[in-house]
Amino acid sequence: MALADKLVLQRQRHLKWRALDRLETVLMVLCGVLCFGFSMSVTADIVTRTIGHPWLWLQETTSAMFIYAIFIGAAVATRRNDHLYLTAIAEAMHGRSRLAVEIVTRLIVLAVALCLIWYGYLNYLRGFGSFRLPSGQPISYLYFMIPISGVLIALFTIEQLVNGFINGFEHREPPQEDQPIPLLETRGGEGAQP
Repeated sequence: MALADKLVLQRQRHLKWRALDRLETVLMVLCGVLCFGFSMSVTADIVTRTIGHPWLWLQETTSAMFIYAIFIGAAVATRRNDHLYLTAIAEAMHGRSRLAVEIVTRLIVLAVALCLIWYGYLNYLRGFGSFRLPSGQPISYLYFMIPISGVLIALFTIEQLVNGFINGFEHREPPQEDQPIPLLETRGGEGAQP
């Protein structure tokens, strides 16, 4: 295969995953907005209760934002290898043993994602039989994010497996440059008085 063909294939592989990079960015922004909304909702709940006029709907809003942020954050952390991943064990290994640990770990994460999809969907369907107060909304809107998170985790895990088979799982970290620490000048010597 010519060098030009290899470069075209490498570029196609890179372009193939750009959509997931954008998805990750959107999910990170959404997670940040949900965490901010959660914090503001809790603050408003405390303030309204303190002044004697509680807004009861704030507890529902707070719990929904918290649950959505957790499951979206789990999906994004899976994409970044920050969650559900045994990095310390895998990074200490090389060669076939690392390949085996990386594959087994990701297959376990994929199994967890499939459980989230299946049981999260069943939970979502059962949630139509219970209702939140004071809004009277079915509790299933809280469970809605569980199967979606499972789908995202599965998607990101499959991406990691494919990239690992194509490019390898070992990532070379750039060497850290030693930065000199500047000395601080002090006035006077030992025992000097201010």
